[in-house]
Amino acid sequence: MQEIKVGNLQVAIFADKKAILSEMYSRLSSNLATAAVAVNPEKVLSALSSHDVAHVLNQCDIRYADGIGVVKVLQHKSGMKLQRIPGCELWESLMKEAGIRNTPVFLLGATEDVLTKTRRKLVAEYETPIAGYHNGFFQGTAEMIQKIKDSGAQIVTVALGSPKQELFIFECKKAGIKAIFMGVGGTYDVYTGNVKRAPKMFCKFGLEWFYRLCNQPSRIIRQLKLLSFVWLAVTNKL
Repeated sequence: MQEIKVGNLQVAIFADKKAILSEMYSRLSSNLATAAVAVNPEKVLSALSSHDVAHVLNQCDIRYADGIGVVKVLQHKSGMKLQRIPGCELWESLMKEAGIRNTPVFLLGATEDVLTKTRRKLVAEYETPIAGYHNGFFQGTAEMIQKIKDSGAQIVTVALGSPKQELFIFECKKAGIKAIFMGVGGTYDVYTGNVKRAPKMFCKFGLEWFYRLCNQPSRIIRQLKLLSFVWLAVTNKL
């Protein structure tokens, strides 16, 4: 994988979702545990302000660009025309591929209701083999890791929010689970329609953030923080 530094994170350059899926399955066939994480401007800023966050994210095996700001920085540094790879779309492609290849999946996170809807929809839509599942409310990390290990899952998607989901994934890797791990945040909510995603036109032009802001004005403070990312980008300090 070719990687380019954005802030203090190394971000891989992939042509499209198929290229990432190919890398994931190549590592799985080599019996390697693989942690994939989406990199957006917020994660870049968090990594710049926290050594611990930077360490956690840089320990992931695949860091791909999800966030138009990160894509623009990569394009500027590489001179290549690149596309944004939304994490929710990559996850759905991975679930579809799991159905085709009959790769057992473990779903972790979200509420019981959303998780149930996610599981049923995946089976109906892609015939995804669900080896196990659990909502995002549990006490013992060791017990949950053992449940995942006992399930025999080769793909584990974790919807606990960042960096909690990445920290959990590393604990799974330490426990010796050889699987494709993907932190997916609120993806289950989007997939089941519990949270409405921006229309395709907004997604096409990298304006999902603007759509969310219009629907949730309370996000204004969060969005204003991203101005520092823009400043760092235009002054070539990323």
